Amino acid sequence: MGSLEGKVALITGGGAGIGSSIVERFLNEQAKVCVFDLSEKRLALLKEKFGERIHTVCGDVKNYQDNERAVSSTVNCFGKLDSFVANAGVFDGFNKLLDLKPDVLNEAYEELFSINVKGYLFGARAALPELMKTKGNMIFTISGASFYPDGGGVLYTASKHAGLGLIRQLAFESAPNVRVNGVAPGGTITDLTITPSLRPYSISKTSGEREASIKNRNPLRMAMQPEDHVSSYVLLASDQSRAITGEVISSDGGLGVRGLS
Repeated sequence: MGSLEGKVALITGGGAGIGSSIVERFLNEQAKVCVFDLSEKRLALLKEKFGERIHTVCGDVKNYQDNERAVSSTVNCFGKLDSFVANAGVFDGFNKLLDLKPDVLNEAYEELFSINVKGYLFGARAALPELMKTKGNMIFTISGASFYPDGGGVLYTASKHAGLGLIRQLAFESAPNVRVNGVAPGGTITDLTITPSLRPYSISKTSGEREASIKNRNPLRMAMQPEDHVSSYVLLASDQSRAITGEVISSDGGLGVRGLS
């Protein structure tokens, strides 16, 4: 018996990267899963792989009506909602504030915060009424950049700090009926999308360079893969964590104990 048997989860940004690994692991733990993603192509590939085991909704997390549609479609398909996993996000390519002209900064802010912060708010607002019915939970993907500098540029780091505040405030507001927690992955080998306006200003690295850079940043010297993080999501979605809310599991290779070296 899987630890999520009988549970229903809605996962945003589940078409690739950490999101797709969460989807697969939740299915293996016997959950019923709806995947909400912007890419029709990625969703089609998931349906091809998992068939009727999953339900998919194509939409944009920046649009509140799309979030409502994803929630209602999940409930219509599976009868309820137990877990909302807010995972969709974009990156800023490590761009520093002085490297961005004001017009680029304005455009990039709107692009990145609309997904990384507003998308989380919209998803949470749409999901909360259904989660209250099941005494369910929310899980937000944040980042090591929610706690430490240099996990991204100024925009990404600010957005992830906002995600941390969102977890804490929502956990306070939603108790005792809904638990709200997060997972903070460290540097992970994924194709995390750089927001469009910042792509011309971002330095591309080979896969080998990215791996070496990530390994040098954490004490465990790991270039993490998406599957390295998914057990944390399973725990937080399960009844085994029923006493946990307002917390974040750091799955980052030990960033908090880097010391001075």
